[in-house]
Parts: sequence; C-alpha cells; structure tokens
Amino acid sequence: MINVTIYNEFYHEKVNEKVASIYPNGIHKAIGELLSVDPEFNIRYATLDDISETLTDEILDTTDVLFWWGHVRHHLVPDEIVEKVCQRVYDGMGFIPVHSGHFSKPFKKLMGMSCNLKWRETEDKERIWSIEPYHPIAYGVPEYFDIPHEETYGERFDIPTPEDVIFIGNFSGGEVFRSGITYHRGLGKIFYFQPGHETYPIYHMPVVGTILRNAAHWCYTPKTATPYTLGFWEKR
Repeated sequence: MINVTIYNEFYHEKVNEKVASIYPNGIHKAIGELLSVDPEFNIRYATLDDISETLTDEILDTTDVLFWWGHVRHHLVPDEIVEKVCQRVYDGMGFIPVHSGHFSKPFKKLMGMSCNLKWRETEDKERIWSIEPYHPIAYGVPEYFDIPHEETYGERFDIPTPEDVIFIGNFSGGEVFRSGITYHRGLGKIFYFQPGHETYPIYHMPVVGTILRNAAHWCYTPKTATPYTLGFWEKR
C-alpha cells in the first residue's frame, strides 16, 4: 500500500456557494475519490482547521505521498509544519502541489524562488498538451485534452528549471504555461500540476484522475531507498 495524505485549505467550500455545489465534501475528498480507483492507495486527509492533528510527526512519518491544495490562506500554515514537510521530502516523501499550491509555503521553500506567475480569472478554455508521452505520469493520457473553463496561468513562472516538463497548457487568451513539471529534492520526488481552480469541476475529470494517480505512483519512494539504489549517481 502507498500511504497518501491529501491536504486542502478547505476554506472556499465553506464560504462560496458555487464552490460548495461543485465540491460539497471538499476538494480534498474529490481528489481522494479520483485516487481511490486504485486499490494500492491508503488515503488520509488534512485541512487547515485541523492541521496540527492531521499533519503530525507520526502522520508525516507514515506518509509516502503528500498532495497539497491551498489558495488564500497559505500564510496561516504554521512554519513548524512547513519545515517538517520539507524535511520529509528530503528524506523521500513524494510531494504533489496542485493549482495554487505553487504558492504554498512548502513548495516555495523547496524551490527557493518566488514561484510568482501571470494569472487572470476569465473562464478561458485550457488545452493541456502531453509533450513527454513516455514519462510514467503521462501513461494513458491522450496527446491533448481540453478543460472548458479554468483560471488562466501564464509565464513567466518563477521557478528553477524543471527536470521534466511533461504537460504544457495553452489558454484561449494566448497564454502558455508549464502545467506539469517534476523535481527531485533529496530522496523525494515532486510533481506540480497546474489545473484545479476551485470554481470549476476539474477534479471530476477522469483524465485528471489518471494524471494524479500516475503522479502518486511516480512520487512514491520506498522507505529503504538510498541515492545508490535509486541510481542518482549514475544519472547525474
């Protein structure tokens, strides 16, 4: 079993009727439903309101892959937990920030850059292109797929040069964006995936579920792994 913990700010669903109608049980539960198709995942949840109880040392120590969705309350995530999350990534925990998780404290700390980008919310259509079809995260994903409405993200995305750019999004307004990218930090693998604005039902799309399941498998690192068993020194 792969132990997956899904963190969600869980704020918009409580204060915005449109978001609540799309994700009545929260974005974290919607992501969990997409993952639960695969019986190899053991899924737990964490939200900002209970973060001190759901992202404890014990839970982080037994988390193989951590998903992270946040938006307007990044600043309320305790720095102590941010430090622990980053250390677990260095030790081998997979980390998958999605959508505005690009501006979460853990992702910014792991990237060491501002992670700023261009954005606007005008219900543009986005087309996601799979440009590395042989990457494990792209397995079973078509050459492209369309998201009818999505918040527009655009370059420049102020991040270190990714190890892999698997997906590129282009928007009907003309913007392009590196929508699916990977990194290693220590023994941990990171996959950032851009789609997932709270006012659109993106986490109900089967193709998004395929990508997130693939990403969780790719980000999983066995607890017994070392840089030698992972082949890091041969590759770099």
